[in-house]
Amino acid sequence: MAVRRTQMSTLIIYMSRHGCAEKAAGILARALPGAVVFDLGAGGNPPLAAHDTIAIGGSIHAGKMQKKLAKFCLGNLAVLKGKKLGLFLCCMEEGEKARLQFEAAFPAELRGHASATGLFGGEFDFARMNFFERTIVKKMAKIEESVFRLDEKAISSFAEKLKES
Repeated sequence: MAVRRTQMSTLIIYMSRHGCAEKAAGILARALPGAVVFDLGAGGNPPLAAHDTIAIGGSIHAGKMQKKLAKFCLGNLAVLKGKKLGLFLCCMEEGEKARLQFEAAFPAELRGHASATGLFGGEFDFARMNFFERTIVKKMAKIEESVFRLDEKAISSFAEKLKES
């Protein structure tokens, strides 16, 4: 009797304020054939039971990930720990600061369970910010125009880790 291999189904859950995490989720979905993308910010409940693999990601604003995404992770801890899991974050920080933001964004239990984790870089897209946000970012980041540093290699590497494990 031949053993039939079933393809794992992947659900990518994200939240994005200015589009960077949304863009990252789209790139990730293209690297994971058959993946379903779910915008938690649009409302509704993601179909966790229908998928073997879950990737969750958000972005950093004023040093923190979206509250709704953090609450979702905590509220679904048991279910998520029963799945193959990947966690990603879009942020403009690098190195140790980015790692610390990642640790603050996701619960330790999920970070320890995740088969793939990723820091995907970030963007300051002034066209998607209001006047107040642009003013703050210009002052804090000491920049005068939009910056796009989404790391497609990091996204590809994350996808490969999810496929492997």
